[in-house]
Amino acid sequence: MDKLAIVILNWNGAEMLKKYLPSVLNFSREEAVVYVADNASTDNSIALLKEQFPEVRLILLEKNWGFAEGYNKALAQVEAEYYLLLNSDIEVTPGWLIPMIEFMDAHKEVAACQPKLLSIFQRDSFEYAGACGGYMDRYGYPFCRGRIFDVVEQDKGQYDEPAKIHWATGAALLVRARIYKEVGGLDGRFFAHQEEIEMCWRMRIRGYQIWCLPQSKVYHVGGGTLPKSNPMKTYLNFRNNLTMLYKCLPEKDLKPVMRLRWFLDYLAAFQTLLLKRNIGDFKAIFRARRDFKRWRKDFVKDRQQIQNSRKDNQESEFVPFLLLWKYYAKGCKTFSQLGW
Repeated sequence: MDKLAIVILNWNGAEMLKKYLPSVLNFSREEAVVYVADNASTDNSIALLKEQFPEVRLILLEKNWGFAEGYNKALAQVEAEYYLLLNSDIEVTPGWLIPMIEFMDAHKEVAACQPKLLSIFQRDSFEYAGACGGYMDRYGYPFCRGRIFDVVEQDKGQYDEPAKIHWATGAALLVRARIYKEVGGLDGRFFAHQEEIEMCWRMRIRGYQIWCLPQSKVYHVGGGTLPKSNPMKTYLNFRNNLTMLYKCLPEKDLKPVMRLRWFLDYLAAFQTLLLKRNIGDFKAIFRARRDFKRWRKDFVKDRQQIQNSRKDNQESEFVPFLLLWKYYAKGCKTFSQLGW
């Protein structure tokens, strides 16, 4: 069994692989085996890998399973102590794996960790999808050290201390394989967006910890296969976020949080329509709430199992405030301003 398997999930990403895979191979081959799992691409990804990167191990999936189930299908074929889920649009740096591996080896209570994510376009700034470690308020709004909503900070070393976090980004997620399997992996029904946040929450409910190790550094293009303003991304984020809350919230919080989210989600929809003139996102939010209501019954058993898995030693599952209030009413635009 290998110590560490880096698994890059690909779908029609030949250009990204050509550009960024060399850095992964150059700076990881001593510590890890590199896999590319292909979600039935229709571009020249497979030919490119076979011709230019023959050392990469290929996993060929029969269809596009999406991010979440694609990784579940791929990782079922990989034997390693640690998995590292890595986006194809990431440029890694020399020695990037060592701080994370050493930390995980020394702390068996840690289920997963992430490096510091910086923007490949503005290399002195954090990158949106993970920055320097993720957190979440009790109403399901995620944020990061270095990024709150669309405000991304410049990296001035302010978050260079290792930190226990609520969730680690799926763009570069190092996870203990045993625990990944124990919690059932990513929820494939999510398809994409917020699936890593939900999985990290399930891990923390079981008493495990998630960390960010900023001594490890990577650069991320970001945006993935859908631009930030894409209505499908809006739809998936709202639907999956509500589903995550339903699955993971403690019983005492479920009804009050869901009631307030009903109000906040429709407020966001009308704000999107009236202030931004974005009818696509307006419709996406309505559709997300409708579809969540329709499929909520499919997650009743999941919720029961998750609640039954709670450990007495678990720490706070979310920060004790409404992020929207801090951001819009109090003017807190950076992580350090939150005062928590």
